[in-house]
Amino acid sequence: MDTIIIQAEPKKKKALLEILKAFDIPFEVKKAKEEIYDPAFVKMVLEARKQKDGRILTDDYKKELFGSL
Repeated sequence: MDTIIIQAEPKKKKALLEILKAFDIPFEVKKAKEEIYDPAFVKMVLEARKQKDGRILTDDYKKELFGSL
C-alpha cells in the first residue's frame, strides 16, 4: 500500500473525499500538527540573548549546570 499526502482547500478537500468514497478507496484524514512551544522558554532565551555579559564557564558553574555527571 502507498501513502499519498494531499494538501487541499476545504472545498477541494470535500470533493476529493467524495471521489474516494465513490471509488470505495479506503482513506483517513489527519489534522496537521501545530507546533507547540513554551512561551516562558522563548522569553528566557530572548532575554539571555540581550545580555552582554555571559556567565563564564567556571568549574562551579559547570557543576551547577551539569551536576555530577
